[in-house]
Amino acid sequence: MTIRQSHLCLFALIASLTPAPAVASQEGDPGPYDLVIRGGRIVDGTGNPWYFGDLAIRGDRIAAVGRIPEDAEAERTIDATGMVVAPGFVDMHSHSDRVLFEDGAAESKLYQGVTTDVLGEHTSGGPLAEPTEETIGGETVRIESLGDYLDAVERSGIGINVASYVGLGNVWGGVMGDSFDRPTEEQFREMEDLLDAAMADGALGLSTMLAHPQALGVTTDDLVRLCEVVARHGGLYSSHIRSEGEDVLEAIGEAIAVGERAGVPVDIIHIKIADQALWGRMAEIVALIDAARARGVDVQANVYPYTRGNNDLVSIIPPWAHEGGTEALLARLADPEARARMKRDIRSGLPGWYNHFLAVGGDWSRMLISARLTPEHAGLEGKTMDVILPALAGDRQPPPDDLDLLFDFLLAEGGSIGTIYAHHTEEDMNLALVQPWCSIGSDGSALATSGPLRSGHPHPRNFGTFPRVLGLYVRDRGLLGLEEAVRKMTSQNATKAGLDDRGLLRPGSIADVVVLDPARIIDRSTFLEPFRYSEGISTVVVNGRVALDSGAPTGIRAGRSLRRGR
Repeated sequence: MTIRQSHLCLFALIASLTPAPAVASQEGDPGPYDLVIRGGRIVDGTGNPWYFGDLAIRGDRIAAVGRIPEDAEAERTIDATGMVVAPGFVDMHSHSDRVLFEDGAAESKLYQGVTTDVLGEHTSGGPLAEPTEETIGGETVRIESLGDYLDAVERSGIGINVASYVGLGNVWGGVMGDSFDRPTEEQFREMEDLLDAAMADGALGLSTMLAHPQALGVTTDDLVRLCEVVARHGGLYSSHIRSEGEDVLEAIGEAIAVGERAGVPVDIIHIKIADQALWGRMAEIVALIDAARARGVDVQANVYPYTRGNNDLVSIIPPWAHEGGTEALLARLADPEARARMKRDIRSGLPGWYNHFLAVGGDWSRMLISARLTPEHAGLEGKTMDVILPALAGDRQPPPDDLDLLFDFLLAEGGSIGTIYAHHTEEDMNLALVQPWCSIGSDGSALATSGPLRSGHPHPRNFGTFPRVLGLYVRDRGLLGLEEAVRKMTSQNATKAGLDDRGLLRPGSIADVVVLDPARIIDRSTFLEPFRYSEGISTVVVNGRVALDSGAPTGIRAGRSLRRGR
């Protein structure tokens, strides 16, 4: 029996033990209802087989699911014949934290069926060492704590729900600033206090990006100590692990160890093997996580359905050059002696550093610029670095060293250039995707095809993650069954995040609902033409209100800030 066959047998057993869906009747809940969705294939989020049925909504809750009498009174009825009715999708890994203040409509998410965004990877909306201000409804709102951020983003008017981790970058950097020094005991207690306050504000847990230069000095013991604070609040440890390259197995082992020692659930962010030297070894990662789960460690992961990832061109620069912040980095990029040292480290690597340059074999063609560049370089947007470097060199003879051109490019762009790296394989990604403990997260943001959020040359996952799974990997390739794919997008993520009243179609749950055409659903965004909405989703309901109607946004912004435990 294959791994996948054994998992399917397990799903069948679980399905046989799960109670049948509630059926509305005149004696149970006769209405009236605000909205009834009739005649669709109900995929309820549990992983159970679909069934034909109706769904009724009253206020912001699901009132009934099953066979609803034809004469039941309803303000509006939607005919879902031939369609699938599912819970709203929960994006387990999103970066919409700041863009929602620019445009809260969240159109790229609604067109994907996403009704809840989970934010805060490593850096979150609070706590902030230096408070920020947002203008909302003509008033200036001060944001310092995570609670301030959650209040402000909901007040600004958002089309989808948001929930957030507290980022290690906020907790550690809030105390240590740009210093790479070890914290004193007093400083560490200050970090614990910041984390405790953010958890009390409703954070889902602690999120890390351990490949960040400053985080390289954060030890496993440090993470365990911080996660013990998270455990007291019943939260989750979400980790962009220390390395997705040569040390990926050790990095996953560290995430497991943190969860096991601190007594917290673990979610590994966009699990992958992003170094060609280790391609084909995903089965070893699967075995590592399966073994941890077998001994009682609650470790899961998420994945996005693409073989390219988004980072920054500055990630090629070794960690020591980042200490002191952006101004210090720029000074080193301009210094000949520092340049010489950086070149050696980039080409040879450093112990414990995930080197993006070596991970892609030093192949500039596997780095596509996704940022909005300055006017001087605007014509280079959306091009790969093998095309950009000769353009930057011009007619100079002899041609400058490629890394000197890289340093000059970063200097001219202020030290940061968003970049898409082609660094992992379809086979490894597919093996991760089918694991029962692996859910879906986009690693994208709420963008738009027009207005202020049409910017740069973004990764297509911002527009296509969830329809891509349902269209390509469910319908076209049969890698996943429909019900299992929906579970990975809904109840699995809601349960991990502690959002207990979302992710399932059952009476009493919050009415976040998606109606989609299983024959048409597909992503349309590509690496060359990213600004394209997905197709095949006709209706999206957020907190009981129709946000996408007949495939078009209604303008209703019914989203809320969700806080763990509330």
